[in-house]
Amino acid sequence: ADLIATMTDTKEEAAAAPPPSDPTIVTHPDPTNDCRGYGKLILFGEHFVVYNAPALVAAVSSATTCTATVDHRPNGTGTTTTLPGLTVQDDRPSIPGYKTEKANEADVALNLVLKHFDLDPTKVAIHLHFGGTLCAVSGIGASAAQVVAQARALSKALGRPMTEDEINAAGYEGEKGYHGTPSGIDNTAATFGGVLRFQRRVAADGGAAAPVFVKKKLRQPIRIVYASTGITASTTAVVGDVRLK
Repeated sequence: ADLIATMTDTKEEAAAAPPPSDPTIVTHPDPTNDCRGYGKLILFGEHFVVYNAPALVAAVSSATTCTATVDHRPNGTGTTTTLPGLTVQDDRPSIPGYKTEKANEADVALNLVLKHFDLDPTKVAIHLHFGGTLCAVSGIGASAAQVVAQARALSKALGRPMTEDEINAAGYEGEKGYHGTPSGIDNTAATFGGVLRFQRRVAADGGAAAPVFVKKKLRQPIRIVYASTGITASTTAVVGDVRLK
């Protein structure tokens, strides 16, 4: 049953974040946590999308969730004894070895999202707790789901309402830690859900322009069986191979 996913459609507007509460580290994230990023399957155009070819991508129903705690108070004031720094509790299901092999990339990615939010872990205490139902494996968009969930959780923790486009932009910054120069397709699917036609664009000056994506309407959910090989691969290396061929 875990290998069957339903392609879903989501609302375009982001819900307003509630006001921040007192910093509390939650041991087990609420399974109804809406600070989530969907996994994805690229149906057509895998890897070629980086070179501006159109692709069709579908979000799966499984998602990564995140709970964030941000404590701006300096150590020794009030009731806190928390030192500045970033702590991460990663309870995502995963295949053996995935988190270890991706640890350095994940560290860069999470800190890029913090930078996007103007958060400096040398000055504030930040705790991120990841969970959810998406199994972290290569090819399912686990990295994008993680950084998009992180962006939503930080928006909520900071009491800073963000649009879906803004969440997507934060997720794109995080994806740079995993993929160097990402296409943007994974974080877009992780943010908006549903089935999307996605294509990168080139600006008149030869630089990158904002990609175009269109949500496709489905008469009914589609069920696809997908399976992991158990191999943890580098997307950056595979995209490079495509360029050479």
